[in-house]
Amino acid sequence: MKIAIGSDHGGFQLKEAIKTYLEEKGHEVNDFGAYSTESVDYPEIGEKVAISVKEAENERGIIICGTGLGISISANKIPGIRAALVSDTFTAKMSRAHNDANILALGGRVLGVDLALEIVDVWLHTEFEGGRHERRVNKIKDLESKYNK
Repeated sequence: MKIAIGSDHGGFQLKEAIKTYLEEKGHEVNDFGAYSTESVDYPEIGEKVAISVKEAENERGIIICGTGLGISISANKIPGIRAALVSDTFTAKMSRAHNDANILALGGRVLGVDLALEIVDVWLHTEFEGGRHERRVNKIKDLESKYNK
């Protein structure tokens, strides 16, 4: 799978661990920064990852900041993006199965590496169930269209 990844300085170390893990699993990973612990602004990174997913340059994205909050809010401003801030494996599974989340947001100062990797695995291996959930995702898309004119 082609996966976009990005973080601010607060998520840099976790991003690097996830990036290595994904590459070891055979995924193609496109890194949109940060490239060190030097301070950067998460809205810019969230936008870059979200645009790459929206334009289908990458199948999915993973974004990380200190809490995951700011970068997920930023990514969700891009039409077509459903970024889910996740801190456990059940929510990771449901974000894909019920919400068809195309970006996973994590908190680099909230999660340990082992749990984060478990979350990534569950999220990547869960398919969207469709059915009644598709109707709801379509209503999200309708809201997006209604207010992004």
